[in-house]
Amino acid sequence: MTTLRLLSATGELSDAALNDSGGYQRPTAPLQSRVAYAAAHVVPKVHADNTPGQPADIDWDATLAFRRNVYSWGLGVADAMDTAQRNMGLDAAATRELIARSAEVALEEGGSVVVGVNTDHVDETHISLDQVIDAYISQLEFTEEQGAGPVLMASRHLARVAQSADDYRRVYRAVLSRATTPVVLHWLGTAFDPELEGYFGASDWQTASSVLLDIIAENPGKVAGVKMSLLNAESEISVRERLPEGVRMFTGDDFNYVGLIGSRALSEERSDETKRDHSDALLGAFAAITPVASAAIQALDAGDHSEYRRILGPTEELSRQVFAAPTFYYKTGVAFLAWLNGHQPAFQMVGGLHSARSLPHLSRIVELANASLALENPELARERWHGMLALNGVLS
Repeated sequence: MTTLRLLSATGELSDAALNDSGGYQRPTAPLQSRVAYAAAHVVPKVHADNTPGQPADIDWDATLAFRRNVYSWGLGVADAMDTAQRNMGLDAAATRELIARSAEVALEEGGSVVVGVNTDHVDETHISLDQVIDAYISQLEFTEEQGAGPVLMASRHLARVAQSADDYRRVYRAVLSRATTPVVLHWLGTAFDPELEGYFGASDWQTASSVLLDIIAENPGKVAGVKMSLLNAESEISVRERLPEGVRMFTGDDFNYVGLIGSRALSEERSDETKRDHSDALLGAFAAITPVASAAIQALDAGDHSEYRRILGPTEELSRQVFAAPTFYYKTGVAFLAWLNGHQPAFQMVGGLHSARSLPHLSRIVELANASLALENPELARERWHGMLALNGVLS
């Protein structure tokens, strides 16, 4: 029996049987029952100066190959968002190049791509509301020129300067008026970015969600969907049920996505046929488990909810480990799994963030990825993981 060596938080070693891969098959037709995007990360050059504060030096071959792999499984790509280290190492020039290159790959592969639109190219920490609007519009226009779908991300600049909910309404009204294609609005919670405290004018989600819904109602035809990343299923279901017809809910809840994507019947005891019963997906977790996510949605396409839950259910514990507090370091787990699964040559991240998690934390990811059949090439993953343990003096 082939085994994996695991390391506990107290330094104890143990072994687990190495499972086979899930043996999942790529879809032969477009996925139908859900719209699903994997929020993809970036791969730096192995020899780059990946120290904090240095410009991102990206391995474009590996980074774009990862996106092509996502498309091959029938999922779309969400790019240049927090998973790609926006506000955590991905500088403005690299962001623009990533958007342009990713949009080109999407066109070549016939895939769907949405990308982050923010204000983070502005160096000043504090700017006016008018400057926030101008910054958003600048990135929006560039994104539309590339042919990518815009995701209007939460802005740190706006969170700092806004004095009331009306300031949020004003900024979003001005930016949405300039959009030539419907956008996705992104509500990113403080677990992902503490600087976004009080976004949409309130710290409690009930009040803030009413402002979000007002913005959508005041700008008809301008919003294609909402991506909620509050790690709170109750808040997502509440907003989802109140969205106007034609506006999708894209779950960004990496803790509770199985029930939210599956159906209300799977996530709650009651079922109300008058309410929309599921979320679509825009998840960093799906970049880490792309084949599993694809297989689960294929099961939904076949009408087999039990198979959907059998396939995807075990991955939620893995995702909770990847996104464990401090949650904003989840990108380390996504890149780690990409390395284990052979999608990048080294466990490296822009800004040196590959050092943001401990060996026991990574060991638990290995254990749960093995248990949920998320290791695409188990023997390769074992070889790489054991080599990492040896490099760190854990194995001789």
